[in-house]
Amino acid sequence: QVQVVESGGGLVQAGGSLRLSCAASGLAFSRYAMGWFRQATEKEREFVATISPSGISTNYADSVKGRFTISRDNAKNTVFLQMGSLKPEDTAVYYCAAAKETYLYPVSSKTAYAYWGQGTQVTVSS
Repeated sequence: QVQVVESGGGLVQAGGSLRLSCAASGLAFSRYAMGWFRQATEKEREFVATISPSGISTNYADSVKGRFTISRDNAKNTVFLQMGSLKPEDTAVYYCAAAKETYLYPVSSKTAYAYWGQGTQVTVSS
């Protein structure tokens, strides 16, 4: 059974930083592209960042480029999202997901992802 569990969310002031972690189990982690998405209240879930199975390639939404960094530790079955220069508009529930095994590259489409976590709340105060 595949499990994806996010952690590290919380309340932070604008301009601050936060690091999210995502632990995956029940799958051959190093073979899966991973992604972070977010969903603000009354908005659609949107792509944030993605990383290839090896960790060599990454891709970001324009809104977070230069502020967020995705990385992974395949030895620990964990993917991270380092968030900096946070803005109130970054407030959302952040979801981690594992892509379908056929994707060997970073992928930003929600439909490419097979396994999702429950999400972790990030709130940025102004």
